[in-house]
Amino acid sequence: MEMKTEKIQDIMIVQILSDVLEAHNAKAFKKEIHEVIKDAQKVIFDLNQVSFIDSSGCGVILSCIKHLKTAGGDLKLFGVAKEVMTLFELIRMHRIIDIYLSKEDAIQSFMK
Repeated sequence: MEMKTEKIQDIMIVQILSDVLEAHNAKAFKKEIHEVIKDAQKVIFDLNQVSFIDSSGCGVILSCIKHLKTAGGDLKLFGVAKEVMTLFELIRMHRIIDIYLSKEDAIQSFMK
């Protein structure tokens, strides 16, 4: 799965360059993303290009949260499409992960 990373101070920003995060690509994404975030503590996922996530995709995001929280870090999201947000609300995922409207807001939340 394609992704682009950017580091701003000690914050790793991961832009997911796919329109779907589902069963057919979740396993590859999990392997790749855990390699990217293995030494990070502050991570932001840019979901602007993602228009669909299924339970497998949600599972990968949850595994990233677990990994980062165990290491004393955190994961935040921004650019969440309306359809994806509806799913997050349905499964209450929005209650365990901070979701922001913009990259700047997500970065700022780590500066507090």
